[in-house]
Amino acid sequence: MEQAPMRVLVVDDESYITDLVGTALRYEGFQVEEATGGRAAMAAATQFRPDIVILDVMLPDLDGFEVTRRLRSEGFRAPVLFLTAKDATEDKVVGLTIGGDDYLTKPFALDELIARVRAILRRTGAGDSDESLRFADLVMDEDTHEVWRGDTPVQLTPTEFKLLRYFLLNPRRVLSKTQLLEHVWEYDFGGDPNILETYISYLRKKLNAAGPPVIQTVRGVGYSLRLAG
Repeated sequence: MEQAPMRVLVVDDESYITDLVGTALRYEGFQVEEATGGRAAMAAATQFRPDIVILDVMLPDLDGFEVTRRLRSEGFRAPVLFLTAKDATEDKVVGLTIGGDDYLTKPFALDELIARVRAILRRTGAGDSDESLRFADLVMDEDTHEVWRGDTPVQLTPTEFKLLRYFLLNPRRVLSKTQLLEHVWEYDFGGDPNILETYISYLRKKLNAAGPPVIQTVRGVGYSLRLAG
């Protein structure tokens, strides 16, 4: 069965930040809701029921600390990652004392933000406790770097593993060649336009040896992780 995506609520009064962070998280397979104020964040937390909240401290109505206090008082238990320009030690202490789980100072790298989100979700056991990514009979364990089709282990190179992981984070979606190159190779592919097709071929050969084809070509668009038919 397909694994339900983890839900992330992103709250910042600067829309370009919510757009940037939201886009990056969706690329990683998360379901994202965005809010630009404290009261909007509280409403979204109730309706969207996120697995984690990325929360700016400096908001125009209720600041992030007050939002967290109110949510905690109402029984909201999802972890909170504070995102703020403040870097004073006392601010970090306040944030962690009132129920925050981590603290990231602006400016930040998107890779670090995503790594923090994943680490918090693992540490707190939020959402599904099964750390595996699944689709049909295909299972990937990110912690042990192992892949199976049913009971059959599939040996992958690091690049093949990263490529398959991106498919598993986006099941049934049609992924363009540009998306795959940007995510898996990050433009570090030596200018060879055929590298994606080469690795798709490698990956298909290994996966198809243990079960029916799951990586389909969508002509003129890209590729999709889906069963044929």
